[in-house]
Amino acid sequence: MDLSLWLAFTAASTALLLIPGPTVLLVLAYALGQGRRVAVPTAVGVAAGDLIAMSASLAGLGALVLASSSLFVALKWAGAAYLVYLGIRMLLGARHAALDLPAARHALTPRAAMGNAALVTALNPKSIVFFIAFVPQFIDPAAAFLPQAIVLTATFVALALFNALAYALAADRLRATIRRPAILRGLMRAGGGALIAMGVATAAMRRSAA
Repeated sequence: MDLSLWLAFTAASTALLLIPGPTVLLVLAYALGQGRRVAVPTAVGVAAGDLIAMSASLAGLGALVLASSSLFVALKWAGAAYLVYLGIRMLLGARHAALDLPAARHALTPRAAMGNAALVTALNPKSIVFFIAFVPQFIDPAAAFLPQAIVLTATFVALALFNALAYALAADRLRATIRRPAILRGLMRAGGGALIAMGVATAAMRRSAA
C-alpha cells in the first residue's frame, strides 16, 4: 500500500476518532464509576466493535444498509434501544458510584463492559455507512483490494483502541482524585443522561444523513 495514502488515512481517522461519541461516553462513564478494572476492557470492546463494523462494511453490509431502508431502520432502532438501556442502567447504578462501596466494585464485570462497548460500537448504522463511504477513498483501485482492506482496518482499529484507552485512563485518574461520592454520582448521572440522549438522537437519525 502506498505510504502517502496510508498516512492520509491515519490522519483522517485520528481526526474522526477524537470527536467524542456514544462509545467515548460509555468509556468515560465506566471508568469514572468503576475505575480501570472495567475501563480497559471497555476500550478493548470499542476496538472490537469497530473491527466488526468496518469489516462488515468492507464486506458489503454497508452498501446493503444504504440500499435497504428496512435494514437501516432495524440497525438504527437496535442501536438506539441499546444506548437508552445502558443509559438507564447507568442512572440506576449512579447511587453506588462511591470509591469504597462493594456494590460499585462489583456492579459490572469486565466481560460485560467489553461486550456493551462492542455492541454500542458495532450497532451504529451510521458508522457502517460511513466506513463504506470513507475507506474506499484510500484504496488504490489498481492494487489488490484485500491486503489494503486488512491494513486500513488494522490501522483504524489500533487507533480506536489507543483513543479509547487514552480516554479510559484519563477518566480513571480523574476518578482517583475525586473523593466525594456525590460528585461521582453526579458524573454517572450525567453520563447516563448523555447516553439516553444519544439513543434518542440515533432513533431520530435519517437514512439520508448517513
